[in-house]
Parts: sequence; structure tokens; C-alpha cells
Amino acid sequence: MNIILVVVSLAVGTAIGAVVIKFVEMRNADNARNNAGKIIEEAKKEAESTKREKIIEAKDEIFKIRSQLEKEREERRSELQRMERRIIQKEETLDKKIESLEKKDKNLSAKEAEINKAKDNLNQMEVKQREELERVSKLSTDEARNILLRKVEKEIQLETATRIKQMEENIKEEAALRARRIISTAIQKYASDQVVESTVSVVTLPNDEMKGRIIGREGRNIRMLETMTGVDLIIDDTPEAVIISGFDPVRREIARMTLEKLIIDGRIHPARIEEMVEKCRKEMETRIWQEGEQATFESGVSGLHPEIIKLLGRLKFRTSYGQNVLQHSLEVSFLAGVIAAELGTDVALAKRAGLLHDIGKAIDAEVEGPHALLGAKLAERYHEPPEVVNSIAAHHEDEEQHTLEAVLIQACDAISAARPGARRETLETYIKRLEKLEKVAESFDGVEKSYAIQAGREIRIIVKPEAISDLTAVVLARDVVKRIEEELQYPGQIKVTVIRETRAVDYAK
Repeated sequence: MNIILVVVSLAVGTAIGAVVIKFVEMRNADNARNNAGKIIEEAKKEAESTKREKIIEAKDEIFKIRSQLEKEREERRSELQRMERRIIQKEETLDKKIESLEKKDKNLSAKEAEINKAKDNLNQMEVKQREELERVSKLSTDEARNILLRKVEKEIQLETATRIKQMEENIKEEAALRARRIISTAIQKYASDQVVESTVSVVTLPNDEMKGRIIGREGRNIRMLETMTGVDLIIDDTPEAVIISGFDPVRREIARMTLEKLIIDGRIHPARIEEMVEKCRKEMETRIWQEGEQATFESGVSGLHPEIIKLLGRLKFRTSYGQNVLQHSLEVSFLAGVIAAELGTDVALAKRAGLLHDIGKAIDAEVEGPHALLGAKLAERYHEPPEVVNSIAAHHEDEEQHTLEAVLIQACDAISAARPGARRETLETYIKRLEKLEKVAESFDGVEKSYAIQAGREIRIIVKPEAISDLTAVVLARDVVKRIEEELQYPGQIKVTVIRETRAVDYAK
């Protein structure tokens, strides 16, 4: 029973709970609908309020835009009115200018008519004057014109000659300044001895008794030495000295080395002489090669043929007017390189040509011919560049110069040979050269006196002003230069200056 009651109670409670829950849900649904209705109403009211606000804002914005547009329109209208007023003013101004121009045009037409009338009158007067001049001068118009043209031609010729002279002077001055700057720069960059070393031909003896030992019994020692070396030994009264005479500088140097070694060794007899000569000859070949290599190293020239290097070494023992030829070649190479750098041409090629320009002097004792042409043949045989070959052949004008390097090498050769102290020159030869120079200058008509100055590197010619004019003075300078080039031999270049002076002298008493 109890269980049944419990079950019944549970069932009744469940039913009551279900009814209560249903009732609560229904009441909540009514409340939710009521709340939803309120929210919708409030939303509608808020939307209406927002709509009204936006409409008001839009109207305000439209009003502002309209006001701004009205303002801009008023401004544009004012601007258009101002422009219209300016245009009207300009039109009025233009109208006035047109009226003024029309008046001026009328005045110009009137003046033109007057001028034409005046021209006609002038033409008539000119014709009358020409007829009168022809009657007075008894010359026709063509004859008078020819006379006037001849006079004008003379004036033009004089003016043209004057201008040509001025242009030549300006060009010469500019070229001289540029050349002087380049040459002075090149010389300043090169440091050389004032007097170049020369090959000696005198052997100093420890005493005079050594002369007898060198001669030997019945002269067999000296004959053997002369035969082996190809030189002449001069044993005279000169104290403690023996002079070696020989045309070949290499043989002379071998003889000098041999004699010095024999003097030091003390054993002087034919067999020892023969042995010592062969030894010195081998040493000489090695020395020649070393001198040639040293020259190429100092000059910075590479790629030379071995035979060319040997010939360069032989120049160490060759002198020209007391100047060592190898040292002279190195000097020319350096100067050519510096000047080539200033001119913007090939420096390496210029230095190569400068080093080899006197290479022919290494064989001119063995082969006949000018050393320049001999050197060119050697350079061509050993495949030197054509520019180098032409520079060697043309540096004494044995051939025509075809390249800039050839002109450059000739100039550098003159600089090296003509600088003070480079070469020995006797006083007698020096005086004769100056006398010949002055004699050439004084051989021309109109020359009053000439003076050779600066060691013969410049000659100043004083002419008679009544016989030589300013224009003919230029011609005289050229003629003197041409005569000097044809008749004289000289190192470097000679400057010719013609001086024409007119003086008016009077005395106040």
C-alpha cells in the first residue's frame, strides 16, 4: 500500500509540476511578446528621431553647399566683369594705337615720297658731278675705278702682310712657350753628370821599369800584345804611363784590361799574354752583355733581341765628342719618354726609339755607311716596330720623318748633345763656328752687323732701317735660317733675331 501511495503521489506531483511549468512558460511567452512589442515601438521611435536628425543635417549641408556655390558664382561673375572691363579698355587702347599708326603711315608715305624725290635729285647731282670730275681729271669712270682699285689692293696687301706677320709671331711665341715648357720639364726631371764619363786609353804603370818588361826581349811581348788585341801600344817618355791607340773601342778596352792584369800578375811573356787576352775577351763579352741589360733596365725598355742588347753594351765603350754614347742613348730615351707623356703619345715606343737611335755606332767601325741608316737596318733585321726604325734612320735627316716619334727623337738627341758640358769642343773650333755663323749673316744685303751669342745658339742681326723694312726683315730671318741649315753643322738649334731700329736724334740749344 505504501508503495502504491508513493507511486500515486509521484504521479500526481509530476502532473501538477507539468501543469505549473506549462503555465509558467505561457506567462513568460506573454511577457516576451509584450517586451518585444515595446522594443519594436521604441526602435521605431528612435528610427523616426534619427531620420529627422539626418534630414535636418542633410538640409543644413545642402544649404551650406548652396551658399558656397552662390558665393563662387558671385566671385566668378565679378571676375568676368573685371575681365570684360579690361578687354574693353584694351580695345579702346588698340583703337587709339591703330589711329596713331595710320597717321604715322601717312607721314611715312609723305616722307618716303620726299626721300625718293631727294634721291632723284642726288642721282642727278651725282651724274653732273661725275661728268664734271671726268672733265676736270680727264679720266673716265673705268680708269678712275682701276686707279682706286690698285690703291686699295696695295693697302690690302700691306694689311694682309701685317696680319700674317702678327699671326706668325703669335703662333711662334705660343709654340715656343709650349716647347720651352715641355723641354724644361723633361730636363728638370733628368739628373745627369755635367760632363759624361768617357772611355780612357791610358794605363798607369807602377814604375818606369815596367815599360821594359812590357816591351820584352827584342820587343816580342809588345808585338804579341798588339797582334792579339789589334791595337797599338805607344810607350814614350810619358812617366809611368802607356798609351793604347786603336780604332775599335772594344779592342782598346780588351787591351787595357789585359795590360792591367799582366801588370798585377807580373808574369809578362808571349804565352801568358795570349792566355790573358783570351780571358779578358771572354770577360769583355760578359761585361758587354751586362752593360746592355743594365741599360734596358734603367730605361724600362723590354722585349729587345739579345743581339740588340749586346750592341747596346758595345756603346758603353764608344764616345762621340767626349760624350759616352750609351749614356747619351739613355738620356735621349728618358727625355723622349717625358716629352711623349707631355704630348700624349706612346711613351714606351718613344723610350724604345730613344734608346736605340744610335745603335748603328756599335758597328760603324766595321761596316761603311752613316750610323743612322746602319742602325735602322739592324732594328729592321731584329723586327723592331716601323716607328722605331724610322726614328733611327731619320734622327740625322738621312731619311724623311714619317712619325711623331721620329721628330721627337731628333729633338731629344739635339737636347742631349747640345746641353752645356755634354760634349767637348776645342776653343779654336768654337771660335771658327761663331765666325762662320756671323759671316753667313753678314753676307746678306742690308745687314749692318751681326753678333753670335749664347755659345753660338743665337745670332742677332742689326739691319739698316733705310734698306730693310719691317716686312722684309721677316723674309731676311727666313733666308738666314735657310742658309745656316744648308752651310753649317751645329748641335741643337740656332735662333735668328733680326733687329731693325730707327732713331730720331736732335739737340736743344
